[in-house]
Amino acid sequence: MIATIQGTLTDAGPLFAIIEAGGLGYELSIPVTTAEKLPPVGQNTMLYVHDVYREDAALLYGFADRASRDFFKLVIEKVSGIGPRTAISLMSRFPLTYLLEAIAGSDSVALAKCPGIGPKTAERIIIELKDKIREWSLHSCISAVSGKSVTPINNSGNISEDEKDALDALLALGYKASEAEKALSKARKQLGENADTQSLIRRALGN
Repeated sequence: MIATIQGTLTDAGPLFAIIEAGGLGYELSIPVTTAEKLPPVGQNTMLYVHDVYREDAALLYGFADRASRDFFKLVIEKVSGIGPRTAISLMSRFPLTYLLEAIAGSDSVALAKCPGIGPKTAERIIIELKDKIREWSLHSCISAVSGKSVTPINNSGNISEDEKDALDALLALGYKASEAEKALSKARKQLGENADTQSLIRRALGN
């Protein structure tokens, strides 16, 4: 079992990071909230890791802090019908503190705003996690959080690399192409032509 990985960040995007350690490059799936905290490529970094082994693949998921990693494990292991992709989408949509507060407060409407999480799934998350989250020290959890081809955005003459990366990320998080393009187009208008990938994703997700 891999608990953490530390090494040189050699490549990164909104939903992935590649860290070179011991002469090997490890690719990890990460939520947007972790991508925002990564250092520039070429610098040293450390991520908390959850590994998933299947017959056809060995998958690594990375998080900026232990609380986020533990929450991810709790979701995929305790909530029926939610796999790693949906959990990553959920954690990309909301900061951990918000998720903990929404679950503790039985706010299914807030959780259902995440792509791939409908009202029934939101209710199930609350039912299956509310008591388990109470078993954590909520205060401790909160304090611990301190190449694809894409379709051009409608009505945009030139699409930047940041916008392409943002669109790929939204599609990977479960948005339909038309929804992703609409959300990203709106974000671009609000933030301006020079907005970076992370800013575009956060605004498109409604944050």
